[in-house]
Amino acid sequence: MKLGSRLFLAFFLLVGVGLVALLNTAQNQIRPAVRQASEQALVDTANLLAEIAVEQFDEGFAPDSAFANAVRRYKQRYINAQIFSQLKDTPDFSVYITDIHGRVIYHTDPAELGKDYAWWRDVNRTLQGKYGARTTRADPDSEWSSVMYVAAPIYRLGELVGVLAVSQPNTSIQPFLNVAVQQLWKQASLIMLAALVLGAALSYWLANSIRKLVAYVEALRQGSKVAAPELRVKELDRLALATRAMYEEIEDKAYVENYIHTLAHEMKSPLSAVRGAAEILQDFPHPPEASRFLENIDQESRRMQALIDRLLSLASVEKQQQLQDIESIDFGDVLNEVLDSKLVAIQKKALVLELVPRDTAIRVRGDSFLLKQALSNLLDNAIEFSPLGGTVRLACDQESATVSLTVENSGQIPDYALEHVFERFYSLPRPDTQRKSTGLGLSFVREVAALHGGSIALFNRDSGIVVARLTLPF
Repeated sequence: MKLGSRLFLAFFLLVGVGLVALLNTAQNQIRPAVRQASEQALVDTANLLAEIAVEQFDEGFAPDSAFANAVRRYKQRYINAQIFSQLKDTPDFSVYITDIHGRVIYHTDPAELGKDYAWWRDVNRTLQGKYGARTTRADPDSEWSSVMYVAAPIYRLGELVGVLAVSQPNTSIQPFLNVAVQQLWKQASLIMLAALVLGAALSYWLANSIRKLVAYVEALRQGSKVAAPELRVKELDRLALATRAMYEEIEDKAYVENYIHTLAHEMKSPLSAVRGAAEILQDFPHPPEASRFLENIDQESRRMQALIDRLLSLASVEKQQQLQDIESIDFGDVLNEVLDSKLVAIQKKALVLELVPRDTAIRVRGDSFLLKQALSNLLDNAIEFSPLGGTVRLACDQESATVSLTVENSGQIPDYALEHVFERFYSLPRPDTQRKSTGLGLSFVREVAALHGGSIALFNRDSGIVVARLTLPF
């Protein structure tokens, strides 16, 4: 299971279980809360009726008494009360009265007259001077048949003479309980839906940030030049920076070790040549070949100097993970400036220079200094590998998203060398002198192209032409 799915599932379980537990607790509290509110109303009603009943206690509560007639009219009323979403149209209260011994002397149900209620909890506690109330099921097998009774004492001249009790079936408050529970679950469902949307968004955001961090680490591991992602999570941003710092420290160590090894290896050949020529000159101070050995020393010294200079330039570019000085550059101006610096070398080899004209100016964004060096290396490569009197052709094309510089020269690259030409220190002998270069020029071009988000390719054509194509984002 993916991390985002796990985070979403954990969030869903946490919110869902917590919300269901809260709903169950709230639902269990609603029923007693509503019944307590109804009981409070019954208490007030019972005490009010007890004060009315005491006025007729001596006359009794015969069916034609004023009290009995009032209760009968109440039971026959059509109430028509719209209480929120519930319509109340019939009375629910029932009333009975007992004497001091708990015997029923009035009841809205005439069949209960004369019965002994002394042991009912509401009557018994009221006769003892306590608060009396009870809930009794009309049908012992049905929870919904329960009836709530609340009693009040009847005092005459300060003396307890009887008990009046008011009852209300709990079915009359059940619709309100159902509405409250439905509203509770409805609101809970909306909260759950909002929580799920929020949880999904948070899970996706966090998982996506972690995926970006993983992709960044993978890119670093593969040696790609990528900038640290903006994760907008403080801890993940710190982790990305720490990973970058650790990578650079490890890379620096390996980089230095590799360069020391390769530099030492590459310097052996020119140093051996210089030392050999110097020894010959020491043994034979004035041989006819002295000028040739001196020239050899000069050439190898220049080669070592070029090797060191280009190695430093390449190391500087390879250390950059992104461009520092970015500007809008007229690519044609850069190319013309580089061409001007190569005219002497082109004339020396009697090369034919063909420059394909452009219809419009082409602009790119990047580092002009690095681009000039890269173009210079490409032209040096084309000039050096062209035979005397050969042709060098340059064309610059613009497409919708890229700019391509194509440098063509006469000659062919051996098939075995095509996959190695961009490696550091890999060099082929020049066709006219059979001497090798530092082997760092094309490596430098590749690094500059990568920093600009572009690429470099080198290949042969069947017509005996070598093509180098530098592609940059437009």
